[in-house]
Amino acid sequence: MEKHMSRTEPTAVDQVGTLYDQMAGFESDNFGGDHNLHFGYWDNPEDTWPLERAEERFTELMIEKLRTKSGARVLDVGCGMGTPAIRLANAINGSVVGVTVSHEQVKRAGIRATAAGLADRASFQYADAADLPFEADSFDAVWALESIIHMPDRVQVLREMARVIRPGGRVVLTDFFERAPVPEHKRGAVERFYENWVMGPIVRIDDYPGLVREAGLRLVEVSDISEQVMKRTLEGIAERLEQDKKHIDNTLGAELVDDLDLSNLIEVWELGYLLVVAELPGNDITGS
Repeated sequence: MEKHMSRTEPTAVDQVGTLYDQMAGFESDNFGGDHNLHFGYWDNPEDTWPLERAEERFTELMIEKLRTKSGARVLDVGCGMGTPAIRLANAINGSVVGVTVSHEQVKRAGIRATAAGLADRASFQYADAADLPFEADSFDAVWALESIIHMPDRVQVLREMARVIRPGGRVVLTDFFERAPVPEHKRGAVERFYENWVMGPIVRIDDYPGLVREAGLRLVEVSDISEQVMKRTLEGIAERLEQDKKHIDNTLGAELVDDLDLSNLIEVWELGYLLVVAELPGNDITGS
């Protein structure tokens, strides 16, 4: 059996921060002033939503999976420029604290929260997910939308999430994973993706029960949602980039744009997308 891929170089916090400092202006200028650039979710093949709506739908799905009560306090690990956190704060009539290793994202997320009239309920700060600056039992739930992908040690990050949530609280996250061994002729595209986007080790779906258990959490759900997410998102991003390539090249620089291009992954069905739900054993504090 072919051994699944692994990366030996750890992801450095400053590398991820630098990447997203560069990406912050690019996202605002080219992907809409109130958007974060993240993958979208289409419930059915018949859905004809554009990528912007699919991104919103993905945030809605994450909120559904959190199952928090009204007024809850939630931690957003890897908050980007704050749009999902702001939507979450509105949806639960509660508060959200977002953390990121990008100083530029912290600044822009704060501006967005103020513009939305939610500066008192959506706050953002610089913090490393592997060493969160919060007391134990500080939050009712935590989510990580496309951020644990950058972590060299997922178990350590999951342990920190478990530490800062109250018993019964949920952890909802997304991750890329290897659905099947990647054939040699596609391997280069996947390796460039992991290198250029400063990713942590690639995982398989069978890894998650052990990762979650080692962190002291109980696995509720691990779902392969690749068919609802991957290809149409990659096609949508490629279309966005092509529509205004000259301006985008000027924003980021042609070399960086080439490094971050995801179009060569469109036919790599072996690279998939996971939705993971876990909880800290204890009293039920969700909305169920």
